[in-house]
Amino acid sequence: MQSGSNSSSRVDKRPLVIRSLRRSNIRKKIAEYLFEISPSGSYTSEIAYNVKTTPTNVIGAIRGMDSRYREEESLISLDLVEQLRGGKDIKLYKITDFGKEIVESMQK
Repeated sequence: MQSGSNSSSRVDKRPLVIRSLRRSNIRKKIAEYLFEISPSGSYTSEIAYNVKTTPTNVIGAIRGMDSRYREEESLISLDLVEQLRGGKDIKLYKITDFGKEIVESMQK
């Protein structure tokens, strides 16, 4: 039953997700990059290098940071990206299935 309510809540937040990606070029580029390398994940500095920004901006876009990147509009909060543990103190980020749907719909 939970998965059904989860998918309906995703539909409800789809406009917020699209708006969030359109408002932040960095969030959009990160989502597109993770979509391209899917099903693999990537770590902060590699994402930053590939989307041509700083690791700080990547962390802000993915997890939220102060007022510049609001946590409720972060890629993790929007269920577009998930954080994985890649060993001791290594955090990898990977696009979710919902994230793939959103990126595909924006590319049409």
